[in-house]
Amino acid sequence: MDTYTHRHRGSSVGEINVGDTAAPGLSTMRTSKRQRKMSDARIVALSCESSSDIAILKKIGIASRELCYRHTWIVPLLVLIASYSTYWLSGVDTRLHRFLEALVVPSYKIPGTDQYGKGENDFYFVGFYAIFFTFLREFVVVCVLRPLAKALGIKRESKVKRFMEQGYAIFYYGLSGPAGLWIMSTLPLWFFETTPFYVNYPHKTHDFYFKVYYLGQAAFWVQQSVVLILQLEKPRKDFKELVLHHIITIALIWSSYRFHFTWMGLEIFITMDVSDFFLASSKTLNYLDYAISGPFIFVFALIWIYLRHYVNIRILWSVLTEFRTVGEWELNWDTQQYKCYISQPIVFFLIAALQIVNLYWLFLIFRILSRYIFGGVAKDERSDDDSETEETGEEETGEEEAKKYQ
Repeated sequence: MDTYTHRHRGSSVGEINVGDTAAPGLSTMRTSKRQRKMSDARIVALSCESSSDIAILKKIGIASRELCYRHTWIVPLLVLIASYSTYWLSGVDTRLHRFLEALVVPSYKIPGTDQYGKGENDFYFVGFYAIFFTFLREFVVVCVLRPLAKALGIKRESKVKRFMEQGYAIFYYGLSGPAGLWIMSTLPLWFFETTPFYVNYPHKTHDFYFKVYYLGQAAFWVQQSVVLILQLEKPRKDFKELVLHHIITIALIWSSYRFHFTWMGLEIFITMDVSDFFLASSKTLNYLDYAISGPFIFVFALIWIYLRHYVNIRILWSVLTEFRTVGEWELNWDTQQYKCYISQPIVFFLIAALQIVNLYWLFLIFRILSRYIFGGVAKDERSDDDSETEETGEEETGEEEAKKYQ
């Protein structure tokens, strides 16, 4: 099929591979012909008569499999329910309770204070809430965004999936962005100050909200990275850039948390989340073909440039200047003082690598703007529309496949 073209002036907005709002997941991955045949087979098997108890039990199993296939949030929800229920019902002094406690609640509360320390239990917390974000994403896109897409008149399945991806990004970043700004407002960092990074370094403890926010962000990015790297969703044209961006982000999260540069990490989180909210919004407006989608790209571009470049370059500049001159400058493993000649180039390299990826996406943003201003031909460089077989176009009924269930 020939690549389609579209001369509506705002049509290129959101159509190009910019940023990291794809939010890959089970419900928006490409479904194969075999998967659809197996689903048809389960429907056929369920329609067969069942007279014996064993046949009825088989039908229950088949129905459960089909339900989990259609509602990808069910399995992670069952894992969460089982974990929380066991935690609440188990004895406080049991080994199982202590293990589950490390999963479901923040660890290392410092007695007599509102502060929390750090330790290996934080890895368990991140892993568990990566499962939570799997449930949250799948529930939102399947039960909220898919019906919403159809209500808004989006019919093509591949475009529905894109709408679901960007809608979830709006949902998540619409919460995480304001949360980060609120936490920043409670610290001496407002508005994107850099000197406090180093004045009272190291920041070895944090209050409840800061810790939950930081580890929650880690869980979100771990969940996204696992699905992306495993290629559960069909890779797109910016797949390599997305993988690189996720690797750098995970490295920044871990190193900033482990070596106590979390105040710096907080500001970087905010620059990413707020700009991604506007990026996802611009793409969604384009999918809906709203007239405001064209002008909105200018708003998004200004916010992207300010947060992803101006603020991040200021942070980079502070690493080159204030990192050494403000606060203590030494390597001391006993006091966990890591602001030294070793950490400075590492911190600079990671943030600079993130900036390079952002500069690549900025180039694409400028290309979008030029297409909108000068009225070029828009091509969907990211979508899999033309290569993706529509679910409704399958000729197989699954009757032969259904025989295995009988």
